Amino acid sequence: MVEPVNSSAPEFDVVFRARRLIGPNGEVSGSVGVREGRIAAVEALDAPMRGARTVELAEDEVLLPGMVDSHVHVNDPGRSEWEGFPTATRAAAEGGITTIVDMPLNCLPPTIDAGSLEVKREVARNNVHVDVGFWGGAVHGNLDELRGLHESGVYGFKCFLLHSGVDEFPPLDSAELERALRIVAELEATMIVHAEDSDAIEHAPSAHGENYRDFLHSRPRGAENMAIAQVLELARRTGARVHILHLSSSDALPMIASARADGVRATVETCPHYLSFTSEEIPDGATQFKCCPPVREAANRELLWQGLADGIIDCVVSDHSPCTPELKRLDIGDFGVAWGGVSSLQLGLSAVWSQARLRGFELADVVSWMSAGPARVSGLRAKGALAVGSDADLCVFAPDDAYVVDAEKLHHRNAVSAYHGRALAGVVRSTWLRGTPIAGPEAGTAPAGKLLNRGEA
Repeated sequence: MVEPVNSSAPEFDVVFRARRLIGPNGEVSGSVGVREGRIAAVEALDAPMRGARTVELAEDEVLLPGMVDSHVHVNDPGRSEWEGFPTATRAAAEGGITTIVDMPLNCLPPTIDAGSLEVKREVARNNVHVDVGFWGGAVHGNLDELRGLHESGVYGFKCFLLHSGVDEFPPLDSAELERALRIVAELEATMIVHAEDSDAIEHAPSAHGENYRDFLHSRPRGAENMAIAQVLELARRTGARVHILHLSSSDALPMIASARADGVRATVETCPHYLSFTSEEIPDGATQFKCCPPVREAANRELLWQGLADGIIDCVVSDHSPCTPELKRLDIGDFGVAWGGVSSLQLGLSAVWSQARLRGFELADVVSWMSAGPARVSGLRAKGALAVGSDADLCVFAPDDAYVVDAEKLHHRNAVSAYHGRALAGVVRSTWLRGTPIAGPEAGTAPAGKLLNRGEA
């Protein structure tokens, strides 16, 4: 409920009052004062704070910092029929996400030099409902472009160690990866890595047909483990900061922990689909579940949750990788030819909370993994915390409410989702970007997001 406050000289543009809010030190009650788009005060619930308007949260609502999703494939320009900045960022806002960082591939041109970054910025400008930053690409043949991309404001660089799925974003071999990491170390940047070993996958059984187990055998966890070991060793050798993308193999957790103990600068993420689904429950032909690396067994899922509990996994992000329904090949259900990617941008917060609460985790844990964690890994200093000085990016969340996912009602460009028909706990009631409502009953329709550069406050 939004109520005007009669005052000739309000202290704040907006004051939020919440019986429950998630701050940097966990859950408390309190009031949050917003001034000029930033959080200017966090005080007691009954603090005498005057705002031009006051937002009183209902008893079943919790005030969260806006979620940060640092792994999103927007695919714009060039493949905007798969997704696009207007639809992706609208879906993000509806899901409580206030900042995304866009991946450098599946768009045309890929973001592999300063010129292609500017092309993407022009497409995104005035078309985003949340704040958007960009990763650059490190590919075969472009390593001399990394410095220019860094100076142009990308948050780091993404590389593949095997075919990326699109020919215009070729992988790095071992020598190129070492060279790229030496450049990244000089720049004090981050290399984010799709870690699957190309030789191991080349010698695995080929993906084919409707049987999910056959597809799982085509992307063995050993391929992931080998690639992660290589990345960690090269990070040790070069001193570069590395980030392991979309971890699906729990086998790798001990080696990541060991490397960190030795001083290797490595972080790691996993995704809602690896924490929600299991290979045993995926029906034959259900290619909406296909992603690479794949969803693995139930026992593996529980070990990923333990990795979060132990602090080895730093964050949970969507790896939203949509495509047109035709490319998912639901008509024939062939995992060998379907596009690999789970469309889930709008659903991540509810999906993770639904599973976390069953395992005894608190909402503050989810906020740490999905807001503070991705902001820290990406270097988004003004994001990810309900704290004085941070951007006033907020999510009003009803953790005990529930809904059944209807893919047709999501804001993604295409109505294909592995979560269709699944009951989820937790409903986003409204989302606020720098103190302006962007989702919920008070939200306008005009895009309110801005484009971000590395190094901005």
